[in-house]
Amino acid sequence: MIIDRLENADKYFSVHPLFSKAFSYIKLQNLESIEPGTYEIDDDAFRSIISDKPGKTLEESVAKFESHNKHIDIQLCINGKEKIGWKPRQTCSQPKGKYDETKDVLFYNDAPDMYFELANLQFCHLLS
Repeated sequence: MIIDRLENADKYFSVHPLFSKAFSYIKLQNLESIEPGTYEIDDDAFRSIISDKPGKTLEESVAKFESHNKHIDIQLCINGKEKIGWKPRQTCSQPKGKYDETKDVLFYNDAPDMYFELANLQFCHLLS
């Protein structure tokens, strides 16, 4: 798991081949005025999903506990705060349905082992 501020993102480029591309894209955006929506950046291999919903509460972060097989998932909090739950994927034992290959997601009923809070311009990447 990586939790840090956006200005330190370049320290993590070696973690995954797409980190450099993802953070270069993020740094080119005007984060204060970007419109909510899904932006296809590289033929569906790379996309950005912008939401202006309030950050999740502790209860909501448990309700959508998930993992991905193909894609990396970087969460960036532009404004406000969001609570996120985490548990190593290897110890998850209660899948909620089957893995959806089209959406590259598997949800779980497991309770997270820990919680953390992202605030203004902090990001996280939850390694599975």
